[in-house]
Amino acid sequence: MLAQSLLSKCLTGIKSINNMYGYCIPVAGLKYFRPPVKYDVEAPPDTRGHKLPILPKVPTYPPQLKPFKMQRKLKLMRGPELVLNKLLHKQYGVIALIGGRLRYGHTEMVRWTCGKKLPHSAFSLWRIDPPWQPVTRRGHGVRMGGGKGSIDHYVTPVKAGRVIIEVGGPFEYEEVRKVLEEIAHKLPFKAMAVSQEILDQMHEDERYIEESNQNPYTWKYMIQNNIGGCHQWIAPVDKYWYNKHR
Repeated sequence: MLAQSLLSKCLTGIKSINNMYGYCIPVAGLKYFRPPVKYDVEAPPDTRGHKLPILPKVPTYPPQLKPFKMQRKLKLMRGPELVLNKLLHKQYGVIALIGGRLRYGHTEMVRWTCGKKLPHSAFSLWRIDPPWQPVTRRGHGVRMGGGKGSIDHYVTPVKAGRVIIEVGGPFEYEEVRKVLEEIAHKLPFKAMAVSQEILDQMHEDERYIEESNQNPYTWKYMIQNNIGGCHQWIAPVDKYWYNKHR
């Protein structure tokens, strides 16, 4: 009885369609679906269950060593990253677009976001050091003098182009794009979610712009030849990176 009722409803629907749009002839066509892409990706043995490890909030010193204080060391954030700017597994990750500092709370944000929202088959790797640079701070209303303040927290300085985290696994970039973009948006400096194809395209675009440029008066030419006496008003770092990095 159930089959007859379902068949009658289907026939009634076909008749109503025929009355509205003419005759409807069902056709069985041959469907062709592309086979899924095979990913020959193996998770590194040190991923510990495909999750990011907890980075220590304070570095560990030997018992006889007193925690040292440092200057600001802004040079640790200036300029491009020349070494740790490539993806080891040639898949996906998050890179810094400008220099900045990462605190312990930022590393925990990255770890929790990856642990909750990445696919179960994904593995993720830290590409930065744990917070190691001490930052001092004095209390509110304290008089000037009396030496350098006490250590308040530790940070990890990064340069432009540095890979923050790397993600890999048997899946496409679109499956993890939103998660990586969320992480990049929450970082304290400008960052970007990338894949290996996006990185290659960025390098290719930079090379194409440099080779196809027809204007001889580039930043490099003007700074090297002191055009218009620019050495009097440009920043000292412009003599190294020609207005590309600060």
